[in-house]
Parts: sequence; C-alpha cells; structure tokens
Amino acid sequence: MKTPLNIDTKTFIRFWLVVAVLGLLLLGVYVASTALIIIGTSLFLALALNVPVSKISKRLPGKSRVGATAISYVAVIALIGSVIFLVIPPIVQQTAKFAQTVPAFVNSATTQWDGLGGFIDEYNLQPQIDTALASVEESAASWAGNVGQNVISGVGSFFSFLAGLILVLVLTFLMLIEGPQWMKRIWGLYSDKDKMIRHRRTTNRIYDVITGYVVGQLTVSAIGAFFAGLAVFVLSLIFTEIPSSLALPVAAFSFILALIPMFGSTIAGVLSTTLIVFSSIPAAIIFAIFFIIYQQVENNLIAPHIQARKINLSALAVLISVTIGLYMFGIVGGIIAIPIAGSIRILFEEFLQRRHHKIDEEQAQAQA
Repeated sequence: MKTPLNIDTKTFIRFWLVVAVLGLLLLGVYVASTALIIIGTSLFLALALNVPVSKISKRLPGKSRVGATAISYVAVIALIGSVIFLVIPPIVQQTAKFAQTVPAFVNSATTQWDGLGGFIDEYNLQPQIDTALASVEESAASWAGNVGQNVISGVGSFFSFLAGLILVLVLTFLMLIEGPQWMKRIWGLYSDKDKMIRHRRTTNRIYDVITGYVVGQLTVSAIGAFFAGLAVFVLSLIFTEIPSSLALPVAAFSFILALIPMFGSTIAGVLSTTLIVFSSIPAAIIFAIFFIIYQQVENNLIAPHIQARKINLSALAVLISVTIGLYMFGIVGGIIAIPIAGSIRILFEEFLQRRHHKIDEEQAQAQA
C-alpha cells in the first residue's frame, strides 16, 4: 500500500529557499575564509587577553583599558623577544655542530659504499641505481630551475603573513578597548528584559568556556614545557656533549606547539628529539622514551583534570572538532576548534532548555 505524499507549494518553495541560503552561506564562508580566520583569531585573542587587561585596568588611574591593553601588549612582545633571544643561539649552535659532523658522515658513507660496490656488481643492480640517480638529478634540475620562482613566492607569503599578523594585532587591540562598550550597546537594544537576561547568561557561559580553555591549555603547555626542558637539562649533565642551553629551545617548542590540541605535542617531541640527535643519539633515544611516557601521563591525568570541567566535551567530539578545524583553517583552526565546539554545545543546550520550557508552558496552558 502506497502512502500519498502531499506537499503544498509554499512548503516546497520554503525548503528550496533554505537550501539555497545555506549553500550561499557555505560559499561565502569559503570565499571569505582568510578574513574569517583573521577576525576569529583576533576575537579569540581578545577574549583570552580580556581577563588580564580587566585586572590591570582596575589598578590603573582612571581604570584606562587603553593603558591596560598597551601594558599587556608590551609584556607579550617582551616575552616573545626574550624567548627568541634565548632560543635562537642554541639552535644555531646545534646546526653548526651538525654541519661539522657532515664530513665525517660522508667519509663513513663512502667507506660503506665501497663495500657495497661488490654487492651491486654481484646482483647486477647497477641499471636500477643509474635510473634512480637520473631521476634524482632530473628532480634537482627542476627544483634549481624554479628557485627564483620559489624565492619570490616565499617572500610574498612572508609579507602576506606579516600583514595578516599586524591586522590581527590591531583588531585585537581595538576589540579589547571597545569590547565592553559594544556589549553595553548590544544589551541596551533589547526591549524584552527576560530575553536579554537569557542571552546574556548564554554569552557569559560561552565566555567562561573560551577563557577557561585558554587558561587550561596554557597551564598544560607550561607544565609540559617545564618537564621537557628539565629532561634536557638533566641529560646535559649526563651526556657532556649536549649543551645545557638546549633546554630553552626544547621548552619553547613544547610550550608553543602544545597549544595545538591532539597533535601539537607530538610535533614538539619530534622536533626536540631531532635537535638532541645532532649532539647525542643515545640521549635522543632516552628523551624520546621520556616524552612518550610523559605524553601518556599528560593525556590521561594532567589534561583531563585541568580541561574536563572547562569544556565538558567527549574525546570523540574533541577529535572531530580539531580535525575539522585543521583541515578547514589550518593550525589556527585546530587551536580554536575546541572552544568553538564548546560554545556550540552551550548554544545547543540553551536551545533545548528553551524548547522544553516552551513545551511545558504549552502543556500547562492546555491543562488549564
């Protein structure tokens, strides 16, 4: 038995209008993805810095947010400058040490190659090796021919990144200064006081999620950076070929990259282990083992204890949100994906709560 499906013209048109509007919105997001990344990053930084800026402004004469924001910016720039000043020299030193060991490595490889020559002749592998070498030479020639184009493209990308960074800093500065005034104007537009209170409560919950996530992630990253730097310092006492100053760049890598959820700590561990390999392979193996063990402790004890109450998302939701953020907006998207997912959760909960409240009211009126 077939059930007839009756759809009136109004419903049909409304459905396709919704589909068309949704498609246009997705197209607009794709076209304006760069601008949205810049604005979203600025908003994220403004929300993260609002807590220290508010505390500083309360202690300044006249409670100036401009002065508090300027002090926060100077402190952040000074911190970044100090990190660069302390991190770059050990990296250069390790690179120079690696360059000094290259000749010995080449001599060793040459000796091994002489012993390998007999094996190649015995099994008639020379044609395959010649083909591979020809392919490598062709690839090298192609790369060399495009060096100028690659350099120009790299310079253009650098200046684009610099312009975007300046724009993010300016937007963040203005958001920190004008943010409270804009919020007062927005709340003043409400004629329905109950709706204003409800929306303000939702906004405050989202703000708490974002600031809580930022503070929690900074705490987790700082703890990981401390133990990573401490491990390298201890290794420098055991293996004299490792400079103790190498602990600073390892700590910096661990702190900055660990801000990227799920994958950042692994990248930091690989880079740190690579730096240590230039000085001592046994020490690099020990550090890699330490890092793997510490990651298990961090993922199962430290991070859940600090972040669980802040975001209240399952591991699957975190993984899905980070994956979407990384593939849509790159590293920045991966960093802000979790607080965005937490904010969506709050909006969904508020919607369901409002929906249930409305149903209860309708049932109470029907019973009356």
